[in-house]
Amino acid sequence: MNTPKPNLDTPRGFAFALAAYLLWGFLPLYMKALSHVPVAEVIAHRVVWSVPVAGAVLVWLGRTAELRAALRTPRMLGMGAVTAALITVNWGIYVWAIQSGHALEAALGYYINPLFSVFLGAVLLKERLSVAQWAAIGLAVLAVLVLTVEAGQVPVVALGLTLSWGAYAYFKKMLPIGPNQGFMLEVLILSPFALGYLLWRGTEGAVFTADALTITLLLAAGIVTAVPLMLYANGAKLLKLSTIGILQYTAPTMIFLTAVFLFDEPFGFARAIAFPMIWAALAIYTLALFRGK
Repeated sequence: MNTPKPNLDTPRGFAFALAAYLLWGFLPLYMKALSHVPVAEVIAHRVVWSVPVAGAVLVWLGRTAELRAALRTPRMLGMGAVTAALITVNWGIYVWAIQSGHALEAALGYYINPLFSVFLGAVLLKERLSVAQWAAIGLAVLAVLVLTVEAGQVPVVALGLTLSWGAYAYFKKMLPIGPNQGFMLEVLILSPFALGYLLWRGTEGAVFTADALTITLLLAAGIVTAVPLMLYANGAKLLKLSTIGILQYTAPTMIFLTAVFLFDEPFGFARAIAFPMIWAALAIYTLALFRGK
């Protein structure tokens, strides 16, 4: 009789997850180097070149049977189409944010995301939240209000990233297929649209007519996209939820530091108030996570 594996951290799982978050943390540098390429074209390359990378991983792991079954199941294809659409929206907002000088808002969005996921669990899954968790969510809401009042408008980029990734994670959890196979299903669904767009761009002479560095970066889009997602998916299986909860702050912290010190984005008075509020909310959330309350 097989006994379930204990919910313990493993060095292998830590290495996988940390590598994924570090790669995501360096992603703004990659996207900034492609600022001269239209957002839609960057996303199309991410989709197209992810297919061979994700496919090679599935073949290597011997996990193609589940994918073939999903491709023959209309319900699975429908669910995959929903998650594919959501990840496309998320990618689009993120790429635009980095290219147009809104990396700080991107960092804010990914800081807020775990708190939004907790909120979704309470609203949609009827999960009971502790007083500390509600306090953390309240602080995050106040931080968004501070930024809204100062700017005179809602921080659309931050909230767009939070909502799209939170919804993606929620529906992804409902997808009855392994994470690696699920990602492959998503990029396969998106591939006809991405290829069609690139072919249309090609008729205008806009594909692979740039300099050698740009072409190399676009060809690397599959590795940049697929590798961290798959590292994360495998690392999450080998770590406790609380450990993943801590590690997930690595990427937005790196994005924040990159935006301020490398991209020279302005860090005004409102952000000097809002970001510490978010950090305090995350500290409260993390303590509650560790205490299991």
